[in-house]
Amino acid sequence: MHRGVEGPAAATFGLLGPLEIRGDDGTPTSPPRRKQRVLLALLLLRAGQVVTTDEIIDALWGESPPVSAQANLYTYVSGLRQLLGRAAATGEPRPRTMPGGYQLDLRPGERDADVFESLAGEGRRALADSRPATAAECLERALGLWRGAVLQDMDRADWLLPFAVRLEEAKLAAVEDRMTARLELGHHADLTSELTELITRHPLRERLWGQLMTAQHRSGAQQQAIETYGRLRRLLKAELGVRPGPQVRQIYEAMVDSDAASDTPSSIDIKPPGVRPAQLPAVPAPFVGRAEHLRRLDTLIERAPEADPVQVVTCVISGPAGVGKSTLAAYWAHRVADRFPDGQLYVNLRGFDPAAQAKTPTEAVRGFLEALDLLPEHIPATLDAQAALYRSRLAGRRILVVLDNARDAEQVRPLLPGSSTAAVVITSRNRLTPLLAVGGAHPLTLDLFTRDEARALLTRRLGADRTGADPHATEKIITACARLPLALGIAAARADHSGSSLDGIAAELGDATSRLDALNGGDALSEVRAVFSWSYMALTPPAARLFRLLGRHAGPDISTAAAASLAGRPLVQVRQLLDELVRINLVVQHVPGRYTSHDLLRAYAADLTDGTSGDPTGVTRLMDHYTCTAHTAARLLRPHQDPIPLPLGPAAAGTIAERPADLKAAMAWLTAEHAVLLAAGRRAGATGFDRHAWQLAWCLDTFLTRQGHWDDLIDSWRAARDAAARLGDLVAQAHAYRNLAHAQALLGRYPEAHADYDRALELYAEGGSPAGQARTHLQLGVVWERQGRHDLAVRHDQQALTLYRAAGHLRGEADALNAVGWDFAQLGDYLQALVHCEQALDVHLRTGNRHGAAHTWDSVGYAYHHLGEHVRAVECYQHAVDLFRELRDRYNEADATTHLGDAYEAAGDPVGARTAWTLARNILEDLEHPDAERLHARLMT
Repeated sequence: MHRGVEGPAAATFGLLGPLEIRGDDGTPTSPPRRKQRVLLALLLLRAGQVVTTDEIIDALWGESPPVSAQANLYTYVSGLRQLLGRAAATGEPRPRTMPGGYQLDLRPGERDADVFESLAGEGRRALADSRPATAAECLERALGLWRGAVLQDMDRADWLLPFAVRLEEAKLAAVEDRMTARLELGHHADLTSELTELITRHPLRERLWGQLMTAQHRSGAQQQAIETYGRLRRLLKAELGVRPGPQVRQIYEAMVDSDAASDTPSSIDIKPPGVRPAQLPAVPAPFVGRAEHLRRLDTLIERAPEADPVQVVTCVISGPAGVGKSTLAAYWAHRVADRFPDGQLYVNLRGFDPAAQAKTPTEAVRGFLEALDLLPEHIPATLDAQAALYRSRLAGRRILVVLDNARDAEQVRPLLPGSSTAAVVITSRNRLTPLLAVGGAHPLTLDLFTRDEARALLTRRLGADRTGADPHATEKIITACARLPLALGIAAARADHSGSSLDGIAAELGDATSRLDALNGGDALSEVRAVFSWSYMALTPPAARLFRLLGRHAGPDISTAAAASLAGRPLVQVRQLLDELVRINLVVQHVPGRYTSHDLLRAYAADLTDGTSGDPTGVTRLMDHYTCTAHTAARLLRPHQDPIPLPLGPAAAGTIAERPADLKAAMAWLTAEHAVLLAAGRRAGATGFDRHAWQLAWCLDTFLTRQGHWDDLIDSWRAARDAAARLGDLVAQAHAYRNLAHAQALLGRYPEAHADYDRALELYAEGGSPAGQARTHLQLGVVWERQGRHDLAVRHDQQALTLYRAAGHLRGEADALNAVGWDFAQLGDYLQALVHCEQALDVHLRTGNRHGAAHTWDSVGYAYHHLGEHVRAVECYQHAVDLFRELRDRYNEADATTHLGDAYEAAGDPVGARTAWTLARNILEDLEHPDAERLHARLMT
């Protein structure tokens, strides 16, 4: 039984349809005069709040109120009071007269919209708790309260629109929840026509499409379900220029996988999981002060729907370094996280990092898209397309976006949502005036702590007894720290760690200030250098040495193992040293096992390592750590690839190389170190570590390619190309040119790719590397095939075969045999194709090269198909499809599935053919590949 709503069985006030009031006998009525109905509706929508006289007059008369507006309003209010009577609890008239306006107070359950939302919420909770019968009952009752559109008898004026939109969106969500409950109850056969009709009225509701696909699939109509996905894909591309979201894709992929596994439709759980990012960083304790700033932030989101139902709420928190902008943003975001049930996105844009490059908008938006569960292959290559997809994914979602440490407005703009349901908080040392002037962002300037706030921080950190016992020393510490929160936090940590008296701490800090006064240049670092120096001098010598060495790290953060390599000390010892740095607030462990620090502290540490101090071999050990571990990970990603052309030498003594155990561990390590490895590669090339710069590019190649980080791939290989030129290594240069060409070709930049391939061939020839020449010819064959020149493709592939055979390179020979066989098939010589491809398949199967085997099964199937042996062709194509699907190679899966459909058609199985072509078209549309149009046209005939 529902117990979530108190009050009468029937709501007294009805908003979910024409405005109505129900008396004690349940008879519906309504104020007789139109303006009186508008007045009541406005007060009901803002129940419990004061609605000002000006707002009411504007709602009743717009821009041209009569002279008698105030008197007329009083008459309308009096009429309402006669109709509504007095409040049962207080005896006061309804609505109440308040300073500046009127307020209507309601009891729980007295407004039908509240009853609806309570019942719908109970239904959602029951659904989440796997109680579909209870969920369906609650949701049926909730939807039964609707008698039409919100306040159907009134114009959609500005005062009504945001409330109506919100309630009608909640109604649609409840409809979708009810469909999910009924699907879980096994009612799929009854829902197909109802869902089809709902989609006709709400064609852009992806969840409804997913439910229709589920109902069709569970009813045994797999072909219809596949075609439904294709219709959605084309609709979204035509209307919004985007692809289906991750939940619908997961349903589709589950259907395809279940068909391949021959599961029965009713046994497959294809309920889409929720994707709710929660990326907010932890807030350093304790948080004090900033009450007015918190109030202003609260007010922004509370008033947002009333102020502008379309504009995204954006706040720019600006102020000098170390003043606590990031802490304020994180604290407030955690405090209001429950108001954003669809999640919170966070990124540190590193706009002022002294050691690392600022994060590009492309890097940031890709990170957000991945957090929203988009697969790398579904993320477009260009920033404009990525930003458009990001805005589409946030449309209609109540989500909070925190953009920390922004450099300028250009870095931020692509990361701003387009939907008013989202809110954005930006922190920056700059005011970001273009966002304020044009984007409508709200400025919030943060300054130094007041003395009261500074005192409160020290009291919270050190205890009231300690600060109260020596208030004079406390004030001296506050003065020495210039009321800067960062400096106060460090001073408090030092005082807490040392156990010295506050008077002694103040004296030490004063001495440090005197010593460094001459260094004060007026910038933020100079202002707090005294506090940093004082804390640094309190470190044990090993911890001080580690802190200096951390100033030589490229950032943005460092793992324990990397820090141990940098220091040349055992892991156990380095963990203790890092703990010492954490205790004294010189570094922060922002996630387990990874450490970072404020950019002012990193700049200070870098100043301490100006080339006259520190361990000159520390950076060598650090570079060896990254290259050795990345090399192990790269070999796990592609175990059959050729050895690295620029081999790793013995690691420097004291280097601690990590050893990922398997593919999953390798991917996890590369993902965690992605930004660090790119920064390390840039630093290596700029500081004379050219060999390491080249090796890091090679180690990252497979990871960046599979993850779709095309821009990073190009930047990495350009740096490697330049490093190889400085080293004078011709083969390393050739390899860099070849991989740079491959990256260009992936982005469709064929002229640039051909130029780089030509240069690679020249360098491989000069360097005496026939295997390198062969691989370049193979890749050129692929590029020419994509451009429709099979005659040129076969020429390059035959050259590759000759070179691989001469070099005794067995795996390369198999790749080339398959490529030549495929070229012959494209040119119509299917017997020659079989001769070459079956030789290639035998080698791939013997050596365990699954990717090579998948390509070759497809080639063999193609040859058998065109020789009229359709049953054998189907078997070969199915092998290829299964392998490509296991390897998550979606483009080649689509290609092989198209061929499978062709073979089914030739074998006299039109249903199998249509199903295969539909699957292939859907993948190609998802990849935005032009071949999708050709398949679509074919399916329409």
